[in-house]
Amino acid sequence: MSSSEKIDLKDLIRSIPDYPKRGIIFRDITSLIAHAEGFRQSIRDLCAPYVDLQIDKVIGIEARGFIFGGAMADYLGVGFVPIRKQGKLPGAVVAQDYSLEYGTDRIEMHADAVAPGERVILVDDLIATGGTAIAAIELLQGVGGEVVSSAFVIDLPDLGGASLLRERNVNVHTLVDFEGH
Repeated sequence: MSSSEKIDLKDLIRSIPDYPKRGIIFRDITSLIAHAEGFRQSIRDLCAPYVDLQIDKVIGIEARGFIFGGAMADYLGVGFVPIRKQGKLPGAVVAQDYSLEYGTDRIEMHADAVAPGERVILVDDLIATGGTAIAAIELLQGVGGEVVSSAFVIDLPDLGGASLLRERNVNVHTLVDFEGH
């Protein structure tokens, strides 16, 4: 395959029915990242809108956001900041709680990871209901970061997460859509 030929990334994403519970179709990106050219193309495609923008850092949401976010930061020549689940980072952190279907959860970031005014891109593998992404945006804005955009390999538009981010005036860039859950 020549480097100018585009791969259909959707074909590289494995769909696993009834995981993690009955009625859910899990969109597995491990088959995409195992495909060297597909992974390389996904990083180029995720970065394309940001190449000529002044971006200071890429922010990745645990855990699959680290895979794409780290590669994007390298491609764009900027730093990478992880947003982790509660209790996973040493030192001083800032935190944001968010609602789950049954209860709440918390994400954290090092308190000094994003300075006021820094322009950042939020990255994860998939946007579904948007709960974690919204919490991450609130966390970043709370420390004065400017969320220039969000980027996801997969959008599940039926779950409405991307629309919720747009309602908050956050640009959303996705590579592929899958109907359903």
